[in-house]
Amino acid sequence: MEDLQRNTVGEDHASNPTVFFLSDSTGITAETLGNTLLSQFPGQRLERKTIPFITTVEQAREVVATIDRMAGSGPRPIIFSTAVGHDIRAVLAQSRGLFFDLFGTHIGQLETALGASASGQPGQAHGLGDAVRYQSRMAAVEYAIEHDDGQSLRALERAELILIAPSRCGKTPTTMYLALQHGILAANFPLVEEDFDTMALPKPLLPFARKCFGLISQPVRLSQIRQERRPNSNYASLTQCTYELRNAEEMYRANNVPYVNSASMSVEEISATVLQRMQLHH
Repeated sequence: MEDLQRNTVGEDHASNPTVFFLSDSTGITAETLGNTLLSQFPGQRLERKTIPFITTVEQAREVVATIDRMAGSGPRPIIFSTAVGHDIRAVLAQSRGLFFDLFGTHIGQLETALGASASGQPGQAHGLGDAVRYQSRMAAVEYAIEHDDGQSLRALERAELILIAPSRCGKTPTTMYLALQHGILAANFPLVEEDFDTMALPKPLLPFARKCFGLISQPVRLSQIRQERRPNSNYASLTQCTYELRNAEEMYRANNVPYVNSASMSVEEISATVLQRMQLHH
């Protein structure tokens, strides 16, 4: 907690409110839910700070002291909390920030609906509470790593999804997200210039055409991304990007491969689209 105080005290928060994501576990859920709400206010400039593993009342009080100091010298902080423990939630709620209790608000309703008491144990969303699901996700991550960018063709028959696209269209982050968050066995395969000679799917993928899903992008956007990797190369030129994207889209259409333009989509949005259109549900 001392590091937190050093990092926050003395910073200029006069104009930008600070948003705190507080948790007695990893903080991932608080960040996800809080940022989803904040996305409805795109014009706001906000300082964001995540404080995970608040596991004792003493730690909670230290966090509240830091928030209260900031509230006294700038805009009122905004707090998104997914703390499960009642005692810790009660302390955090006493801060001078605007407190959003993302779990406590609904726990009572769920207890009534389910006729059961909540466990009160932190870390259930991202921990080992469901060992089978956790192992499934880890196996999917290992599969995605092995089959990234066409590195391995071994056991492609096990794949639930094969993402195909020209380089730098978002294949790797999407397959990794699908594996880690949903336990999907996902491979990805790059499309290169030679693949467009016949407009057929690359030969290794022909037996698995029904598992394929394509990504495209906007030529200017793709060129910008490639410039960061290989500046001033033909690979990054707008002409080359336009050629590859146009031909990739024609390939998808010729082979009845569903596809989406990923240029303005987050990895979460791409993944949700893929899951829905490929009817993949775990």
